[in-house]
Amino acid sequence: MKLLFDSNVLLASLVARGLCADLVRFAAGLHDITEITVCYDPAIQDEVMRHLRGKLEGSKAQCTLVQGLFSAITCIPDGAHWQPPADFPDPDDAPIIGAALAAGVDLFVTGDKALLALGEIEGLPIRSPRDAYIALRGL
Repeated sequence: MKLLFDSNVLLASLVARGLCADLVRFAAGLHDITEITVCYDPAIQDEVMRHLRGKLEGSKAQCTLVQGLFSAITCIPDGAHWQPPADFPDPDDAPIIGAALAAGVDLFVTGDKALLALGEIEGLPIRSPRDAYIALRGL
């Protein structure tokens, strides 16, 4: 199973205790011992690092640690070529969904309400951190 976490889930896991932190930590643990592959898209990495260095005022050590996290998980191809349907809620999210589709990701985890309202796109399930955590715990 391939998982892709949206930047909002990753950022929440880095700056606060709670569900997102538990989910990312749990999935990362499964990454090493099961058929779970945690993936990232370069656009997600850029957004996480930009917010960590900017408004979250992460230290150099925190930034280095997060870069290490990205180097330990699987990078997926650029999805900028994917054309979203006309009713797609946010064109800025299209490259990330396109990358997930191109890589054959099995689950996209986000806190973005507009994306969650879709439920799925072209067979790609879009789930909240809570729903993803419950599903992974059931493995």
